[in-house]
Amino acid sequence: MTSIKLHPGNAFPVIKVADETGTYRDLSRPAQGLDWIMVVVYRGQHCPLCTRYLNALASHRAELAEIGVDLVAVSGDSADQLARHREQLDVGFPLYHSLQPAQMQQLGVYISEPRSKQETDHPFSEPALFVVNESGQLHVADVSNNPFVRPDIPTLVRGLRWIRNPENNYPIRGARRYA
Repeated sequence: MTSIKLHPGNAFPVIKVADETGTYRDLSRPAQGLDWIMVVVYRGQHCPLCTRYLNALASHRAELAEIGVDLVAVSGDSADQLARHREQLDVGFPLYHSLQPAQMQQLGVYISEPRSKQETDHPFSEPALFVVNESGQLHVADVSNNPFVRPDIPTLVRGLRWIRNPENNYPIRGARRYA
C-alpha cells in the first residue's frame, strides 16, 4: 500500500470534521482570531497515552494562543466515544471526531486496525501533529506510527514561539524536494 506524505510548504488539505454538537469545521483554518493552527491527530479514547498528551497540551493552550496558534485535536472515534473520552479529559480546546480513513490517508498518517473489539471498533490514526501557517501551508509536521513517539510539548511551544518571531526570519524547513 502506498501512502502520501504531506510536504512542508504545500497547502494543508481541507479536512472537515464534526465536534460534539455536530458542527463541522475545516481543520485547515484557524479560528478565534488566530492566524495559525495546530492540528493534533490522536488515536482515540482507548489510548491512555493520548489522554495524557491531550491533557498536557491543555496547559499550553494560552501560550499557543499568545503566539497566534489555534489548538484543535481530532480522532476517528465516534461522537459517543468522544463524549465518553471527555470524562477523562480536562482540555479547553476543541475536540473533533469521526475522522475517516480516507481523510487519514489525505493527512498521510499511519492507520492501525484494532487488536480487539475491547480496544475500539474502527480503524484509527496513529499520532500526528501538524502546524499550518497563515497562508494555509504546512509549516511543521510530526507523524508517528505508534503512541510512544510524540513531540515534547514545552520544546514544541518554544520552537513555535521562535519560528513566529519575525526577527528570526525562519523559513519552512524540509520544503525542498529532490528528484
